[in-house]
Amino acid sequence: MQQFIEKHAGHVIGVLSGFDRLVFRGTLRMLAHRGGLMSYLSAAQVLLKDFADHTQKLTQELKDASLALAQETGRPVRYLASAAASKEDIAREIARADKIEQGLICVLSAVEPCLSYEIVRDHANKRIEAEPRFRKCLHLYHYQIHPLFGFMSARIQTWLPFRIQICLNGREWLARSMDAAGLRYLQRDNCFTWLEDPERTQRLMDEQLRSDWPALLDQIARSLNPQHAAMFAGFPMQYYWSTYQSEWATDIMFRDAAVLGHLYPRLVQHGLTTFLSPDVMRFLGRKAPPGGGLPRRLEAEVVSDVKRRPEGVRIKHRVGENSVKMYDKPWPWA
Repeated sequence: MQQFIEKHAGHVIGVLSGFDRLVFRGTLRMLAHRGGLMSYLSAAQVLLKDFADHTQKLTQELKDASLALAQETGRPVRYLASAAASKEDIAREIARADKIEQGLICVLSAVEPCLSYEIVRDHANKRIEAEPRFRKCLHLYHYQIHPLFGFMSARIQTWLPFRIQICLNGREWLARSMDAAGLRYLQRDNCFTWLEDPERTQRLMDEQLRSDWPALLDQIARSLNPQHAAMFAGFPMQYYWSTYQSEWATDIMFRDAAVLGHLYPRLVQHGLTTFLSPDVMRFLGRKAPPGGGLPRRLEAEVVSDVKRRPEGVRIKHRVGENSVKMYDKPWPWA
């Protein structure tokens, strides 16, 4: 990458590298396995025969607490019956229509698959047990303009074990940081088409790497369920955070779109004709046999393709769910 930038230094006016899409998952680990669940039920003095009543009570407490802010501030709470509806598009349209610049935009609810528990009867031992099961339950999506992250969403499962998923965007976050620093920029969708000071902007983006992620995510979790501490007062537990999806993007900004337009087709051809499956695997952290080819035990599919998308021509190399991609964005700078 550095060699490419140096070679075309006369045409490159800035480089921006950092987080793009980030999705975190929050798990109450004690409730994520049957042994932990039984320990919690024992501490709460809940018998398995009363499991359904107890968990329904917890679910209702969570729903009431989670929706309280929206109800108090008059923000929309909308149920989506179809999975085909784009929650992000709906939330952005509400934000535009209501001119929301900060705070809660709306709460969207939908019934979606989840991993929860079900009481089943063990006929051989003549007893009942709590077994993990894939089921469907109501999920609450909170969309907001966060003071640090900007536009973002957070989802909570309303059935035990109350998993959380938080989705944010590093570029959206960066825009808020530039606003606070008084730096001017032009942005179209998720792309900055002009930066007043690329070097200073990069320093702001680098600060994201030094974030106290557990503290930031815990704060969002508390807003999803303000009743959490009271619900588990006798058996305190905190969310454990893991990264479900992460994207790292490097944007190279050219001075002249015509220069990029001349160069980009050659880059696409090079990417298709030069990089073979073993090269893609090694780049994405998979071992390839010394003699070439693919490992016999590899279950993931190795794919390379080119597609024309609204944002430009995209070439993508993928191994399973991991990928590296490149695309041009031939938009005007002003």
